[in-house]
Amino acid sequence: MQPLKNCALLRIAYGLIWQSSNPMNYRHLSSLLCVLALASCATSPESETKPMGENVLSKDAIHAAKTGPVDFAAHVKPVLEAKCVMCHNRKALPGHGSLENRKEATRSGALGAYIVPGHPEYSLLVANVKTAHHKTSVMPAVGERLTEDEYAILKKWVKEGAAWPAGAAGTLKIIR
Repeated sequence: MQPLKNCALLRIAYGLIWQSSNPMNYRHLSSLLCVLALASCATSPESETKPMGENVLSKDAIHAAKTGPVDFAAHVKPVLEAKCVMCHNRKALPGHGSLENRKEATRSGALGAYIVPGHPEYSLLVANVKTAHHKTSVMPAVGERLTEDEYAILKKWVKEGAAWPAGAAGTLKIIR
């Protein structure tokens, strides 16, 4: 729950307690008020985002990507499929950017393009993984976040030109 929603629920519960003349209702509503108060204290704005997740790639694949050129099929595609494309696709976000294929990922929208080959500093994919406006959760908003290794690989891949094959090899599967 968002803190503002909790505040609204607290106001409603307090109003119900205040208006209640039945002592039994008072006890139940008092308990509800306590639970809501505790929930609002314990909930962070990024509560749906889990802490850093586990690496999708093996240690060998991570080492190969860090020491040599980043390969889309071996290093990038597994990360995007596991942690990004389930939300960033045409069905989930109609009219917004998509990471389903290179054409969609490099298309520029109102906020820019997810991927600007050669320029990680302008790529929303790279920028939104690490930082976001203070009222917006960093990506992914729900689920395991990218590890430091995965972030470094994606950033290096974009800097290297974001080579992304055409056809089936370059089309991401939406895993739900």
